[in-house]
Amino acid sequence: MTIQLKEELKTLDQKHFLHPTTSIEQQQTQGPAAIFTEGDGIYLKDIEGNIYIDGMSSLWNVNIGHGRKEIAEVAKEQISTLAFSSCFASFSNEPAIRLATKIASLTPGDLNTVFFTSGGSESNDTAIKLARHYWLLKGQPERQKIISRTHSYHGVAMGATSATGLQAFRDFTNSHAPDFHYVYSESVRNLRETIEALGPETVAAFISEPVQGAGGVNIPQKDYFKEVRKICDEYGILFIADEVITGFGRTGKFFGMEHYGVVPDMMSFAKGVSSGYVQLGGVAISEKLHQDYCELSKGTLMHGYTYSGHALACQVGLKNIEILERENLVENAAKMGDAMLGGFRALQEKYSFIGRVRTLGLLGAIELVKSRETGELFESPLSPIFVQETMKRGLILRTVTYDQDTVVFSPPLILSKVELDEMLRILDETFEHIRKTIVEKE
Repeated sequence: MTIQLKEELKTLDQKHFLHPTTSIEQQQTQGPAAIFTEGDGIYLKDIEGNIYIDGMSSLWNVNIGHGRKEIAEVAKEQISTLAFSSCFASFSNEPAIRLATKIASLTPGDLNTVFFTSGGSESNDTAIKLARHYWLLKGQPERQKIISRTHSYHGVAMGATSATGLQAFRDFTNSHAPDFHYVYSESVRNLRETIEALGPETVAAFISEPVQGAGGVNIPQKDYFKEVRKICDEYGILFIADEVITGFGRTGKFFGMEHYGVVPDMMSFAKGVSSGYVQLGGVAISEKLHQDYCELSKGTLMHGYTYSGHALACQVGLKNIEILERENLVENAAKMGDAMLGGFRALQEKYSFIGRVRTLGLLGAIELVKSRETGELFESPLSPIFVQETMKRGLILRTVTYDQDTVVFSPPLILSKVELDEMLRILDETFEHIRKTIVEKE
């Protein structure tokens, strides 16, 4: 029966389901890579009964782990009383008010006001639009340019795609949105030079992830964001922190920017705010910006999504944050992240084709190289083969192959030492397989 059901679903999937960020060719020739049916803690189960460690928290987002009955219960209660009501025209609901207040208490500095969305792309589009609208209100309409970093990822809505520094995402379509510019990922000097070349009076905002996720888990140099903050202040440019991946404990602090002692003017968030149990995101803005909006805005704020402030989603977000705090999962992410780094370094000593390794909380990466000394890569990337092999052994991971050959990690924040050891065992077994079958034959 299971085989029959799998084949039925495979056929229907190929015919009717256009998958996000997927090789259409692969889907049409091979069908779904897996059809998941259950989730429990750090584990996923597929239709055939195979069990996998979800080493990516699915899409960097299932921070509290799968299968939380508490979330189901609070969702059932909320959906049976008030699932949704519009927040347009100043209508409101208690879960949205309570969640906005809670997030304001957690964000660094004076980020005290929240606009809700349904996800990360909407959050970054919102931040970009709010920045440009801000300068219109301030009487500086020429400030419309947005600067981001190479290897950055900000989403797939039109503005978010245009801000993304990974060329492949922008090449997906033509007729790109105007006034987006990119600076070298680690160069503060290039940021200053670019602002000067564009004209500071034309730049609305700089946007950056605290740690670049889809670009390869790139952790910045210690003082990078302090220098960025100084430059933005010097030229009067808004600084947007994209905390979609790094927010709500992923890096071992509630928000990634806390590692650098920097407070942005806006902070976009999603993913970990609800741990993927419902679609939810938002933008937190500073007290200064909010006061300027209150004083200068005289008409309707002409931006909003149907599900901005969705009552059910916000109630789930509140329960998710309660679990993060009650179970000390942010602290666990820091502790287990250090242990994960130790495991990566042990593997690095054992296998010569492992290049740089890094973690910040439970966000990590292992680079694969032909030569550590020169950084030379293999002619064909190893990481796609590597993650296929880890999946055969029960561990789901992800690769980054934009100018690199990297395996990235983002396990749920509930990860225990025993579970981490099992992850590392699978990695060791897979590296040994790759060494014998590929590397030694190069």
